[in-house]
Amino acid sequence: QVQVSESGGGLVEAGGSLRLSCRTSGLTADQYAVGWFRQAPGQGREGVGCISGSSRNTFFRDFAEGRFSITTARNMVYLHLNALQPEDTAMYYCAADQDWHSLRGEYRYWGQGTQVTVSS
Repeated sequence: QVQVSESGGGLVEAGGSLRLSCRTSGLTADQYAVGWFRQAPGQGREGVGCISGSSRNTFFRDFAEGRFSITTARNMVYLHLNALQPEDTAMYYCAADQDWHSLRGEYRYWGQGTQVTVSS
């Protein structure tokens, strides 16, 4: 049984940093892709960044490029959020799949989300 769960969200001042963690179980390490998404109140879900399976290449939306990064360790995938701004406030979700979906929301396995709030 595949399970995905996020942690690490919280309240941070503008300019601050957070590290979000995505824990996966039931998937073979380095053989699944992970996407990070976010959804702000009243808005649709949008892709943030993703990491491919075996090659572990990362891709980011323009707003995240240069500020956010993704690292991995065993069955953990981390989303590093730097230089946070109030507009980054959202629920952040981790999603995983054996297939590659880039930043499309077609991942098979999703976590429950972790809230990131950035104060001005």
